[in-house]
Amino acid sequence: MGWTDAHLHEFQIGEILYATPHPEDWPERVIIDERRVKLHKALNGISRFGYLYDFGDSWQHTITVEEVAPPPKHPRGCAFIEAGERACPPDDAGGSYSYQEFLDRFAKNRRGKEVREFLEWAGEDFDPNKFDRHAANAALLRMAWNQWGDK
Repeated sequence: MGWTDAHLHEFQIGEILYATPHPEDWPERVIIDERRVKLHKALNGISRFGYLYDFGDSWQHTITVEEVAPPPKHPRGCAFIEAGERACPPDDAGGSYSYQEFLDRFAKNRRGKEVREFLEWAGEDFDPNKFDRHAANAALLRMAWNQWGDK
């Protein structure tokens, strides 16, 4: 997956913000440490929530939870992705509008100067049309093995 957790992010579930506390957070910003909460407890019956990655580029997502199964006895790796579309944009791609401009150029002329420059920066093997389910699930498994949260 293209994002490397190099930027701040937050989840908004209902009216509650979950993030990793940061020393430069505004004092009036009330967050719950995401590392101390299990997702199924934070959801508390909510099936849609927001995720914001990179406050500068402002990658905003709406996540829909289709099913929450009881956690297994040994819960490592119980989350998985069955399918997806397209590659995750690389970190620092400039946000959704800049990335969409790249996609439009890529669709018109894969050998154009601006496309070549972007691919040189992002990595020659980057293909915006390819979704790597195995890489996405490997990233989830790495997070699960970190065993964040105990509640």
